[in-house]
Amino acid sequence: MASFFDEIARNNLKSILLMLLFSLFFALVIYLFVIFMGGGLLAFILGMVFVICYAMFAYFAGDRVVLAVSRAQETDRSKYPQLYDVIEGLAAAIQVPMPKVYIINDPNPNAFATGASKKKASVAVTTGLLSMMNRTELEGVLAHEMSHVQDNDMKFMMIAIVYAGVIGLVAAFIRNMLWFGFGGNRRGNSGWIILIAIAVGILAPIFALLIRLAISRRREYMADANGARLIRNPSALSSALKRLLLYEKDPKSVPMAHANEMTASLYFSSPFKKGNIMNLFSTHPPLQERIDKLEKMY
Repeated sequence: MASFFDEIARNNLKSILLMLLFSLFFALVIYLFVIFMGGGLLAFILGMVFVICYAMFAYFAGDRVVLAVSRAQETDRSKYPQLYDVIEGLAAAIQVPMPKVYIINDPNPNAFATGASKKKASVAVTTGLLSMMNRTELEGVLAHEMSHVQDNDMKFMMIAIVYAGVIGLVAAFIRNMLWFGFGGNRRGNSGWIILIAIAVGILAPIFALLIRLAISRRREYMADANGARLIRNPSALSSALKRLLLYEKDPKSVPMAHANEMTASLYFSSPFKKGNIMNLFSTHPPLQERIDKLEKMY
């Protein structure tokens, strides 16, 4: 058995440590890229400035992009009074402004929160989720999403996505250079050039993906615990997850129509059809593990 607070503290610490590791790894990749290109300290600094500018753009424009890609449409209280009432009550409980509410016309039962800050948050819910959940279960799902808002998880995950994206771009650039016969700084040892190319061009994106997914899973566990604490009812969230587990096992279930690899970590549960892929490469913990953890909380 574990308390809400134990689970929240444990997963928060692990995710912060993973983010520190990711930051160090990211700086190392940029440094190795500068060496490969034959640059020095100035080139490294300029590279980091570029990344910071890119991150700022992704941070402030990211929520609009996510909502547009997901085909989310803003709605109002007159159309979905129960949804508004639940979100409004949760926003008051965590003392944040009422988020904008969006509806996604999709049979997959899912939801996500996004936004540059607590004051500019948005919550999107699919029509599939609204048709499947009763009010108590809907409150559990939305408590999870509002916990993401309270904990600034949108900012947290955006940094991880930027890190992984930049590392992927750097790796692709190096692979293309090698493919077309450019070898970087030829003044050094060619053996080192090859090692750097292999490390950054092939291994770095894989390692970055694994860290990003591990961070995403930790924040999901944390939002489960914080959401259950917020409404003081872990069974509401575990009941919602059980419904999703049944849906996941249904051969007629469908993946989200407009979800992609970059937006997947934002959703309440994985928006993709469950396949034979290992849990190691999932943005979310297995539903049964989340249920088991919630049922042991107090």
